[in-house]
Amino acid sequence: MDLTSVGTPTLWVGFILFVVAMLALDLFVLGGKTAHRVSPREAGAWTIAWVGLALAFNSLLWWWLDNTAGREVANTRALEFLTGYLIEKSLSVDNIFVFVMIFSYFAVPAEYQRRVLLYGVLGAIVLRAVMILLGAVLVMKFHWILYVFGAFLVITGIKMLVFADKPADLGKNPVLRWMRGHMRITHEYHDERFTIVRGGMRWFTPLFLVLALIEVSDLIFAVDSIPAIFAITTDPFIVFTSNIFAILGLRAMFFLLTDLNTRFHLLKYGLALVLVFVGVKMLIVNFLKVPIGLSLGIVALILAVSVSASLITTRGGQRPTPG
Repeated sequence: MDLTSVGTPTLWVGFILFVVAMLALDLFVLGGKTAHRVSPREAGAWTIAWVGLALAFNSLLWWWLDNTAGREVANTRALEFLTGYLIEKSLSVDNIFVFVMIFSYFAVPAEYQRRVLLYGVLGAIVLRAVMILLGAVLVMKFHWILYVFGAFLVITGIKMLVFADKPADLGKNPVLRWMRGHMRITHEYHDERFTIVRGGMRWFTPLFLVLALIEVSDLIFAVDSIPAIFAITTDPFIVFTSNIFAILGLRAMFFLLTDLNTRFHLLKYGLALVLVFVGVKMLIVNFLKVPIGLSLGIVALILAVSVSASLITTRGGQRPTPG
């Protein structure tokens, strides 16, 4: 498998500066400095904007590579970016539904959620950067680790299929139980603050617990998503950019889908099948190399079928009762 990268120092610096600018835009335009409820219309507009920016970046990358590395490289890397972006974007939907569960469990007011998600996105970007760098180094030094990634994805996908409808008990979460047993935690919210000083001592608000659980959940999802994209490409620049673009639109997409999680109840099965597919793809790479265009088509088909089936079976807004 090709381990070379199209990411020149100029591309890396330019993309990092772009990410910083987009985060500033997200903070001061989408979120604002004051707490407020993000409307579905506002979230929808920004979701479209983030997807548009990702596609525009891919087009510019293709143009750049077409003029510097040749048409074949440009076509390959552009398809890899698009496939990786689609996988990461779809997996982030499952992440969003976990966020919905966390916010519901803690009864977080809607106007406070934007700040938690902003810090969650910042933490996710740093976390993904570290994990992608580590993954690239491991793949470069130990090619056999791709088989470990593949087996892990297959096992994870099968577990998702088996436990897709099993309700999660957040109260038994070990991280939450540890924080409740070792930290001073207030019973009430204090605006958007994560900590307060009371009686000369530092107290943590419930909003801090929410942020901690969101960061932990993103770590868990990153363990799935990073190996998944290495099944598509081992170019660190393509892996990083497709991941970051998917994360940048995460906050807007959350506010767009927050009330629709029950409508997409079959998506978990589709995501599980995607993980199984990319895992098998990694395991058989030395025997049968699946073309990147075919991979994109299979992933898109699985997601389209699962979303369509979800919408059909929940027509009228109600999820069918099992059994």
